Amino acid sequence: MRRTARPAATPAPSRRTVLRTAGAGAAGLLGGAALAGCGVPSAYVAEDRRSAADRSARDRLLRFSNWTLYIDVDDKNPNKRPTLDAFSKETGIKVAYTEEINDNDEFFGKISPALMNGQDPERDLVVISDWMASRYVTLGWVQTLDKANLPHVVKNLDPQLRHPAFDPERAHSVPWQSGITGIAYNRKKLGRELKSSADLWAADLKGRVTLFSGMDEALALLLLAQGSDIARFTADDYHRVVAHLQKMVDTRHIRRFTGNDYTKDLTTGDVLACQAYSGDVIQLQADNPDIEFVVPEEGGELWSESLMIPNRAEHKRNAERLIDYYYRPEVAAELAAWVNYLCPVPAAQAVLADSDDEETAELADDPLIFPTAELRRRLHVMRDITAEERPEFHRTWDKIVGL
Repeated sequence: MRRTARPAATPAPSRRTVLRTAGAGAAGLLGGAALAGCGVPSAYVAEDRRSAADRSARDRLLRFSNWTLYIDVDDKNPNKRPTLDAFSKETGIKVAYTEEINDNDEFFGKISPALMNGQDPERDLVVISDWMASRYVTLGWVQTLDKANLPHVVKNLDPQLRHPAFDPERAHSVPWQSGITGIAYNRKKLGRELKSSADLWAADLKGRVTLFSGMDEALALLLLAQGSDIARFTADDYHRVVAHLQKMVDTRHIRRFTGNDYTKDLTTGDVLACQAYSGDVIQLQADNPDIEFVVPEEGGELWSESLMIPNRAEHKRNAERLIDYYYRPEVAAELAAWVNYLCPVPAAQAVLADSDDEETAELADDPLIFPTAELRRRLHVMRDITAEERPEFHRTWDKIVGL
């Protein structure tokens, strides 16, 4: 349970970052009309067609697909995952764990044929970013969770994550990890503090700023900077952001739009300030304490990636046992100590604080893993961009960022 379990110089590829074009994203994979309507028979799956005969009792197996570097790994043997190994030892369930998710849209394309056609997706548990999870839920591509099998989730899930707009009662999703989108900057090289997203437009930062290229990743901070409520923003709010962004592009104030490679620019000093993810910056700070992460005064974005059980998965009960296992505070603490993202189990904080290892115990006081009450008041969840809005939003966004 040490921060150094994952090399600090190589932060995990972002679960949030994805480069999309209007025709290459989820809409293109399904066909624009299918996604826009979400009721086209070939895409939408009714509740009574989502489940398969559950083989959990006789087949002690669980097929779990996740992102890379998103689970604890043994310090001495990278092929061992302590929390998963402990689960298998306790339950007798073998976990076929695959780090196959590198991009939300890419994985959507990989799994969608089986889900649309009522076939076994060959996966029992997947981790999907919240904006994309909304589409799975809307399309009826994930099964309803049995809350009776999730007592630790019911008891321990962070209240701030309990009622997302895409799944208000968490009937189909449970957060795996969460995080914050804010601003990172090199305080030593810049020579002053940054407090707001609006500070990115200061004259002395011209050509030294990067923003995320993905609309779903970048938009929240830009909306918050202009005073919009990201839970209820309008098309007019969006177009005001785009108009300002165009000016920043035309004047070459923005160096470039990035994926997760923003961390390299920040580390080398080519960029002095940028949009950033909390978990990445915790890792960067281990090598360079001059790098600061700030949740803007007007607020930052709170997001999560969710565990979901896809339709026709054959080991639903086993999947629910694993979900609930990770909501035990001691297990959640072990995972949080390695991945360094915001822990969805607040009770894990006390577990870390009681650790005999000094470095591990210090993590309990890290507000980017366990936010303070004051910080929580500045965290906001952005509503999903609707299927009707998305084509026009993507057209204007992609033109500006050069996708």
